[in-house]
Amino acid sequence: MQLWDYVQGHAGTLTFLTYQHASLAFQSVLLGTVIAVLIAVLVYRLSFVSALTLTSSRVALTIPSLALLALLIIPFGLGVVPSFIMLAFFATMPVIGNAIVGLRSVPPAVIEAARGIGLPRWRILLSVELPIAWPVILTGIRVSTQMIIGIAAIVAYVLGPGLGSLIFSGLSRLGGANALEMALTGTILIVLIALVFDGLLVLLGRATISKGLQ
Repeated sequence: MQLWDYVQGHAGTLTFLTYQHASLAFQSVLLGTVIAVLIAVLVYRLSFVSALTLTSSRVALTIPSLALLALLIIPFGLGVVPSFIMLAFFATMPVIGNAIVGLRSVPPAVIEAARGIGLPRWRILLSVELPIAWPVILTGIRVSTQMIIGIAAIVAYVLGPGLGSLIFSGLSRLGGANALEMALTGTILIVLIALVFDGLLVLLGRATISKGLQ
């Protein structure tokens, strides 16, 4: 009951923070996906380079997000910029691996058939390889999105936007008025954002993946 009273009494603030959190996560994943696919397109034909890129992307995920965020404060200060850079960096990593694996898994016979009808290399990439690799890439995007929505909470440490400020304010005031409600509300809203985003990505997959690949 107290939780619901808190939500009703702070609906405007909660809506704004939820929008900030969702927007930051969306933009970070979008940029990360573009960068990841571009990198994958550049390296997937080169066995050694693609293997090195795959390994590097996996190792990069072991970097403590809070440590990276702290390092970014030095050149960029507090606020949105270091938060966005850190999130976009981590958003890129899962998608790179899936994009490389997806592009490398396209059957050679399909590529040869496309060449046989006279398609240039860039047309084969755009109309054959990327569409076939898309289900694997989309899986990477879903993983990246869920991860980033959770990680985005820690940007409150550098005065970044989103629901993290609500969670950490509540945790720092445990025992005080509305402290538990603040932390719980922030956590629940982050989970809801993650569920909504994943549902939207599932719908995107149904709309963009050809029936033969589903």
